[in-house]
Amino acid sequence: MRIEAQPAFVLHARPWRETSLIEELLTRDHGRVAVIARGVQGAKRHPLRAALQPLQWLRVDFLPRGELARLLQAEALDAAPLLQGEALMAAFYLNELLLRLLPRQDPAPALFERYAQVRQSLAGADPLAWTLRRFERDLLELLGYGLPLDQGEDGERLDPAGRYRLDAELGPVRDRAHGAGSTSGAALLALADDRLPPPGQLAELRAALRGVLQSHLGPQPLKSWGLLSELARINRP
Repeated sequence: MRIEAQPAFVLHARPWRETSLIEELLTRDHGRVAVIARGVQGAKRHPLRAALQPLQWLRVDFLPRGELARLLQAEALDAAPLLQGEALMAAFYLNELLLRLLPRQDPAPALFERYAQVRQSLAGADPLAWTLRRFERDLLELLGYGLPLDQGEDGERLDPAGRYRLDAELGPVRDRAHGAGSTSGAALLALADDRLPPPGQLAELRAALRGVLQSHLGPQPLKSWGLLSELARINRP
């Protein structure tokens, strides 16, 4: 059955054969969908080519055919945000997260709306690290992996002065030894309450959420993690 006028964002594009592309799309009503865009590459520039780049918001028609659908029509609905440097790498990181964690053809309309928000936020005034931590938190929640970030395994509200390990199954677990990699209760409470924490606590949240994400990703880390770390090292004063 032909799917028509479906809102979608381009997560990834890769060449297929000589003149075509395989596009990974995040659609509003059908989740992550892979489509073949035929005849859009080559010596003669195809009018659709520019609209099939990552981050672009589209309206698409496609014909589902197993794992790879056929793209019938696509129309750009806006101009994708002009991102550079760390913001651009952050966008590729978010797209890679979705490609690795979101199953194909699993409808996720709330995640589609959240992605639309974070896509605009990457070009906004909020600290980039905070934008990423909020999206990681919401992504885990929307995929069914959400954690009670404001309370420990005993059900009690976190102690802001305490230290905790963020367990992928249990949530915050008190670490009275203050071991390496532990996170302050204040940082976790800020994330739970959607309050921007100070830079040091943001760094703690980055490590804590990465550990949780890695447990769901499996043994293969994201390529974006290494690239983001290298870019931050280069830009460090």
